[in-house]
Amino acid sequence: MPVLASHRKPRTKVRTTTPAVGFTTAALASVTLLSTQSATAAPAEPKPAIEDVQKKVDELYRQAGSATQQYNRAKAASTAQRTKVDTLLSDVAKRTEKINEARRELGAFAAEQYRTGGIAPTATFFLADDPQAYFDQSRLMSRSTERQQKAVDDFRTQQAAASKKRAEAVQSLESLTETQTTLRSSKHKVQNKLTEARSLLAKLTAEEKARLAELERKKEAEAKEKAEKLARRQAAEAKEREEREAAEKKAREEAAKESGEDSGSGSGSGTGTGTSPGSGTGTGTGTGADGSYAAKAEKVLAFARAQIGKPYVWGASGPASYDCSGLTQAAWREAGVTLPRTTWDQVKVGTRVATSDLQPGDLVFFYDDISHVGIYKGDGMMIHAPKPGANVREESIYYMPIYGSVRPA
Repeated sequence: MPVLASHRKPRTKVRTTTPAVGFTTAALASVTLLSTQSATAAPAEPKPAIEDVQKKVDELYRQAGSATQQYNRAKAASTAQRTKVDTLLSDVAKRTEKINEARRELGAFAAEQYRTGGIAPTATFFLADDPQAYFDQSRLMSRSTERQQKAVDDFRTQQAAASKKRAEAVQSLESLTETQTTLRSSKHKVQNKLTEARSLLAKLTAEEKARLAELERKKEAEAKEKAEKLARRQAAEAKEREEREAAEKKAREEAAKESGEDSGSGSGSGTGTGTSPGSGTGTGTGTGADGSYAAKAEKVLAFARAQIGKPYVWGASGPASYDCSGLTQAAWREAGVTLPRTTWDQVKVGTRVATSDLQPGDLVFFYDDISHVGIYKGDGMMIHAPKPGANVREESIYYMPIYGSVRPA
């Protein structure tokens, strides 16, 4: 009996230890599985640096600006095409009435021939869609009068002209449809770019927005510093030019005295300040053509200053809001100069000028795709409608990469 008891005790011990070993093994397997899954899982995408966000937002606004110019071009084309279509349709209606008048006159001739016993087919001839084919028969031609022939000729002329105008109207309607499709596409593209930019900005924390604002202030400060350097350089060049012109004038006067000529006979013939393109800081104090330009530029800038504070709205051309080319077009209209609607067409108007030769009123264009424009006001500064969410304001021309500049008038 003692022996049997001793054998039961070990078996009881084995039964209590086996489950513990199984649990430990399962736990280790679970840990190993979780570790493997963690190692193979895709790492979370790192959040972009605020500098990258700024670049991305700026690029989206630039792309939206380019799409805005596409929209403006399509809208202008659509308006012009609609006017052309309306004119053509009105012309077709008038010519159709003239055809009907000619047809009535031919009918009167047919009725008269019928009453006087004329050949019965004559009525068919006069009322046919193409009476000339019928009328060309020599026997019938010999029976027609000069007045009848003229009536047929008028009918054919009006019919041909109406047919031509009708074909033009159909073609113009097709072009209008294509233009309106482009208009909708451009509008959709602008909205998508702006939505994407707003989405990026909306994801920023308060701290990140503050950091972004600080980067913007830094960018503006650097651009303003470059504008001040340009202003100082232009002022120095203007002073040097004035001194040179004064020295040349004095030399002419002294030469005239030595030769015994009247000292006043050759004086005052020189060129005043600003007579050469882009003189000084662009004050426009010259005479002649430059004086005329300065007078126009003064009106342009007076108008532009009055718009400061009004919101940028893409596709707008005033008076409550503007996009960039809408503002420049409206401002130069005040000076009696009609500019095209888009930056791409405005850059082709006038004379190209170097940045160092800018004068007030000149148009400064930006980016390689020429998607933005501002009005130069002097001292390296411009007035422009910047982008969605901003108002018309003064800013350094170096805030964006300069493409080139033109003098419109």
